[in-house]
Amino acid sequence: MMTPGGPLKTPPARRLPASPVGAQLGVSARSEIPAFEVMQITDEVARRRAAGHDIVSLCAGEPSARPAPGTFQPAGYTGPLGTTPLREAIAGHYRSWYGIDVDPGTVAVTTGSSGAFQLVFLAAFDPGDRVALASPGYPAYRNILTALGVQVVEIPTGPETRYQPTPELLAAAVAAHGPLAGLVLASPANPTGTMLGRAALTGLVDWCVAHSVRIISDEIYHGITFPEAGEPDPRGVTLRELDPEAVVINSFSKYWGMTGWRLGWAILPQALVAPVEALASNFALSPPAPAQELALTAFTPESYAERDAIVSGFARARTLILDAAPQLEWGAAAPSDGAFYYYSELGPQLERFGDSSSYARALLERGDVAVVPGTDFDPVAGNRAVRLSYAAGESAVAEALERILKFQG
Repeated sequence: MMTPGGPLKTPPARRLPASPVGAQLGVSARSEIPAFEVMQITDEVARRRAAGHDIVSLCAGEPSARPAPGTFQPAGYTGPLGTTPLREAIAGHYRSWYGIDVDPGTVAVTTGSSGAFQLVFLAAFDPGDRVALASPGYPAYRNILTALGVQVVEIPTGPETRYQPTPELLAAAVAAHGPLAGLVLASPANPTGTMLGRAALTGLVDWCVAHSVRIISDEIYHGITFPEAGEPDPRGVTLRELDPEAVVINSFSKYWGMTGWRLGWAILPQALVAPVEALASNFALSPPAPAQELALTAFTPESYAERDAIVSGFARARTLILDAAPQLEWGAAAPSDGAFYYYSELGPQLERFGDSSSYARALLERGDVAVVPGTDFDPVAGNRAVRLSYAAGESAVAEALERILKFQG
């Protein structure tokens, strides 16, 4: 850099004194949310492996990854809502899987499904609005909404409702907390793996339409399902089929195994397209271009066949866990209709360890198996439950179960 007097001379580095004001400067209230414990456990697993421990991790929901092509095209900015070819390909996916037409102009490609949730929550809700979530549920819903100043209304669920909300539970929430602006649904759900069938979804849609409640449907685990023979909706029911005003969010992370590429999408009602585009153009400018190029290869017959074979492996791993359940002697468990999670209360193990965090910590330290305590997913009763991810595959699950039984013995 040049100045009128010649080259700019860099002064020697100097240590700045501590500011007397610095200690008084705080952080925003919106940032005071809990960290995602799954990722903290993942870090601990990496540290233990680096130290020489042979850890079997049933922690993160991360399936086997798709390899990247050998070469990519030059990657510049794309449109804020993604490239036209990818938006058209996603619309084609809905024709292929669900038999419905989606306008590619209502498809917003985002930086992971996490980016979709942030943009949609910002576009759809104002601070102080009430949004209902099932509990146990994915903690990022609660934490993102809380950070945005939205009031989260937790809907406690259990085996009696298959860990999913019902119109009756929503009505009770309104009576206790006041009118709702939104409802976040997940089917299959994390951490329970439970799914809502067409009749149950229709009942929820009817209730929400009658009460002017916007539904946001997390369908990130569609395609990772374990249907009974003759199931009419083997990959799940997309809410876009039942409610044109619903927001549907999905991702390339789970079924397609593209977790690290950070690419998702939202199907938007027309009224939200311009607001989401405005937000996206300021927050991220555009989704990552190389990831969008790779995603164009996701919708080929070969890709679907490859990923369906991997889902068959998840089904075998799931069967191993369900078959071992009597030997584990835990408590009530969710049925795990889809996704790759087994969520269960610990039953008699609670008497021995006190809570699920203590159990998970002891299992990692003494049994070399990583599982996730339920406190991430349910702030009230999660201290009684754990989540196992069988995304690690059949052999890892088999080894982990053997170690768990030995640890408990």
